[in-house]
Amino acid sequence: MPINILMPALSPTMTEGTLAKWHVKEGDDVTSGDVVAEIETDKATMEVEAVEEGTVGKLLIAEGTEGVAVNTPIAVLLEEGEDAGAIAAAPPPPAAPAPAPAAASGNGSAPAAASVAQPASPVAQAAATGNGAGNGTGRTFASPLARRMAEQAGLDLGSLKGSGPHGRIVKIDIEAALAGGAPAARSAAAPSGGAPAAAAAALPAASGPSAKELADLLGMTYEAVPNSNVRKTIARRLGEAKQTIPHFYLSIDCELDKLLAVRKELNTRGEDFKLSVNDFVIRASALALKAVPAANASWTDAEILLYDHADVSVAVATPNGLITPVIKQAEGKGLAQISNEMKDLAGRAREGKLKPEEYQGGTFSVSNLGMFGITEFSAIINPPQGCILAVGAGQQRPVVKDGALAVATVMTCTLSVDHRVVDGAVGAEFLAAFKRLIEDPLAMLL
Repeated sequence: MPINILMPALSPTMTEGTLAKWHVKEGDDVTSGDVVAEIETDKATMEVEAVEEGTVGKLLIAEGTEGVAVNTPIAVLLEEGEDAGAIAAAPPPPAAPAPAPAAASGNGSAPAAASVAQPASPVAQAAATGNGAGNGTGRTFASPLARRMAEQAGLDLGSLKGSGPHGRIVKIDIEAALAGGAPAARSAAAPSGGAPAAAAAALPAASGPSAKELADLLGMTYEAVPNSNVRKTIARRLGEAKQTIPHFYLSIDCELDKLLAVRKELNTRGEDFKLSVNDFVIRASALALKAVPAANASWTDAEILLYDHADVSVAVATPNGLITPVIKQAEGKGLAQISNEMKDLAGRAREGKLKPEEYQGGTFSVSNLGMFGITEFSAIINPPQGCILAVGAGQQRPVVKDGALAVATVMTCTLSVDHRVVDGAVGAEFLAAFKRLIEDPLAMLL
């Protein structure tokens, strides 16, 4: 009996993914444990191994296919003695689901699948219904962009013939009419700017055009880079965070001279580790969270969750976007262990090889842009966490010590706080504990 290979669920929240690459072709023999495909989730690209042995009879889903639902058959394995004729016994791949209009909910969230499968555009939705400009209903069908362009230019849509699906009037029809002098319902105001007349007349007056519409109208050249699942997830989660989480910000300056001296001394003692300033920041954050447990928390509508351990998420830039691998129970780990774990996690994050449990479940985040020379910034909270610490570069600044002017290496850190769960006094108490540890690094070694 042919065996279906199904789209796996690679994380608890995964509902669909992209079949990024096949490692086998039809006719190949595979055994249990062989890598057969790479699946791109919303956070990483992961390898899928065969759990049965047999011959690849048919690849049901092409490379690069997005939005493949979990448990969808993606390939068929033939057992020993079976030929291609037996594939008919296996269920065919399901047809792609019809895109649904976006839900009109006002809570700022959407079902998980909506983060990858985008709702159909108004043009596509109308085309799917079979309605067009010449369908005999007495109604003129045109894309929203075409309607705006016609309204601004004073064109009568009823006088135009659409070239889109089912006779639908689209942008190029309006442009052709403007170039050829189609009949107008009213006189169009002459553009006053330096843009071409047709483009300037087509710009919507009330709700401005999208970046793509504006670029197309003005003849701007660009490269369209498709959004990866990672980029879509980043956009969705951070958009929700800024809209739904009441952020407030607290900043503090920390002197680094003692820390830099201790770091230099420790790095000369062996080749098993190379400590960075960020390793000290992670360790100090974890110890400060243990000292101020009210800052190690998340908000829910029913209750506040106070975590037993400080699982520190650390922002890492990758070619596909930002990802936050987690140092689990960082309060119980030394600087050398934190350093080595962080180097391993960051390297595999950039390669897209992290396991879901390695980037999910943090309780607090650290984002460090000091290596880029950024002196101060405010980060967006990574939900459902309650805080994120933004770390700037250490730089020499004038300070006053014992009533005299001196020079010290100073680092500005800004804590972004969810005011629903962490009050201002708690945030200030956390930063005070963090500053004490950074300025007395030997306390982190105890």
